[in-house]
Amino acid sequence: MTGTQERTVGFVGLGNMGGRMARRLVDAGIEVVGFDPRPGAVQECGARPAQNPADVARQARVLLMSLPDSHVVEPVVRGPDGLLAAAEAGSTIVDLSTAAPASTTALHAEAAAVGVRYLDAGISGGAAAAEKGTLTIMTGGDAGALEELAWVFEPIAAHVHHMGASGAGHTAKLLNNFLNGVTLAATAEVMVAGKKAGLDLVQLLEVINSSSGVSFASLNRFPHIVRGDYLEGGLTGRLMTKDIALYVELAGRLGVPALNASGPLASFGLAENLGYGDQISNRVVDAIGDVAGGVRVHDTTEG
Repeated sequence: MTGTQERTVGFVGLGNMGGRMARRLVDAGIEVVGFDPRPGAVQECGARPAQNPADVARQARVLLMSLPDSHVVEPVVRGPDGLLAAAEAGSTIVDLSTAAPASTTALHAEAAAVGVRYLDAGISGGAAAAEKGTLTIMTGGDAGALEELAWVFEPIAAHVHHMGASGAGHTAKLLNNFLNGVTLAATAEVMVAGKKAGLDLVQLLEVINSSSGVSFASLNRFPHIVRGDYLEGGLTGRLMTKDIALYVELAGRLGVPALNASGPLASFGLAENLGYGDQISNRVVDAIGDVAGGVRVHDTTEG
């Protein structure tokens, strides 16, 4: 293995989040070889193109993935053209996806059997943090491997936490994403109600953000949304529904009643049924507004 390969990062999945992270690595002077099925995705982030995930693994020993869910991750890792088909012993796979912890631990075991380390690394902060390199990353797996990859995480994350054994990072990510979904859906509903009640929503947010109803959604999302900026480029409504469903599955495995999942599942399910599924999850406020009589929480006709 050459020194160039040692300092090259392979990246599979160059969408809203992966593309931004790859660009951060490139801008930090790290060579990135990438694969994404969308034409132009690799070139947009400044990476060198590969033919498939196996081709990525032939050219790098540090292999990052940013993919929608375990159904996509599994064939990328174990398929005939997948990472493990070509990864050398001593390579490290870092799964930045939102994935089912049970799937993650199975892939970790398969990778270990051929001498490849596998870290699950859930990310939080959204597109804006990916752009700035200020993500929070929750990892599970070999703590020593995590320490060795500090040079990879430094350009993309402000906070990196080792949560425990394989699967712990993705578990923490699901717990966090569930709270994100709950507060986004609930704050959207409150904003629509406030609008229909005739309140000044900027002032209402000031009250909420200095009171007990404060949340990430009220602090960081809705001050933009009420001015017509939906912060496009982040997690879609369909992916939010998927994340909440993964949380419900996890809670069931743990024997914990998912009593608060019905609200966000209903809200984002409504958004998908009304055609907002492939738009940013913040558009859930428009779906609720549609049902409430065509309400928009901002004064412009389109954000």
